[in-house]
Amino acid sequence: MQNFSYKNPTEIVFGKGTIGAIKNLIPRERSVLFLYGGGSIKKNGVYAQVRAALKGLKVSECGGIEANPLYETCLRAVAIVKKEKLDFILAVGGGSVLDAGKFIAAAACFKGKDPWEILRQHGSNVEAALPVGAVLTLPATGSESNGNSVISRSATQEKLHFFSKHVFPVFSVLDPETTYSLPAKQVRNGIVDTFVHVMEQYMTYNSGAPLQDRLAESLIQTLVELAPVTLKEPEDYEARATFMWTATLALNTLIGCGVPQDWSTHMIGHELTAFYGLDHAETLAIVMPGVWQYKFAAKKEKLAQYGRRVWNVKTAREAIAKTEKFFHAIGMPTRFSDYKIAASEAAEKVCQRFHDRDDAFGEHQDITASAAKKILLSRA
Repeated sequence: MQNFSYKNPTEIVFGKGTIGAIKNLIPRERSVLFLYGGGSIKKNGVYAQVRAALKGLKVSECGGIEANPLYETCLRAVAIVKKEKLDFILAVGGGSVLDAGKFIAAAACFKGKDPWEILRQHGSNVEAALPVGAVLTLPATGSESNGNSVISRSATQEKLHFFSKHVFPVFSVLDPETTYSLPAKQVRNGIVDTFVHVMEQYMTYNSGAPLQDRLAESLIQTLVELAPVTLKEPEDYEARATFMWTATLALNTLIGCGVPQDWSTHMIGHELTAFYGLDHAETLAIVMPGVWQYKFAAKKEKLAQYGRRVWNVKTAREAIAKTEKFFHAIGMPTRFSDYKIAASEAAEKVCQRFHDRDDAFGEHQDITASAAKKILLSRA
């Protein structure tokens, strides 16, 4: 096991009817930017619950955060924060709203001239941020309990990420009942997103961390068991509660302690979203099997272990096949042809983008521009 330092400062408030706890979690002297997305929270009752909990505080609203939050939209929110002298961000929605909240919190305190540099330098230049609280309504990204954020820029067709210890939410409220009204596609996406988060931290090589392996495998086994139930019965509270907590644990930095991590699937996937507008999870389902095939020799041992422990199969190739079959079973395509996208075009675009940035990813930092091209060509 590798050396590591672990700290997660986020307070999780979990369960039915917990949104009202906000009134005790935000200090009364704070002035709040209430951030949300396309307005679904006004239809499912979450908006009214949040407003009731914020009674007595100075609150300014900012809606319209996109499914892939745009830099341009975030800057408008930063302007509101500065103009109205707000000092707390409350992000209510899925991971995109939470990611936007984190970037807004960092950008509002950024001393540099261009806040895009936060993304270009992946958060290394973030020295402070406004406190962020969250109410999660879509399990998927794990953003409710980590310091990660991913932001897109429409002007340049870029999608970049940053990490900072300063943007961990101070609290996150997780009420599984808020997920009942989610479209099946969003639930499917959340399942795949959670699945791949685990795999980015697990599917590397044996690093002498058996407990971390077992933790990761238990999350995957849980997803495999609950996925058909929660898709078929959206108001099965126990299934939704388990899904929500699994998504949090998949990326709250715990299972990644002391182990090598990959993340090449995410980095390639971000470019596909930037160029083609595919949902984040849709890109992951296309790319991950291709990464595994390309790195088959290096990942063979871990793939075989995963196959035995999760799918009860004997070989690494069977484990890959089982994974794709699982994605298909929950309605998630895994090929470019399913979206009428030419793999050759996508491969060229991503290859050029990685080449221009001199990027390399993966647990061995060997997923280069040319490697990404080969991976994507294999996913036609």
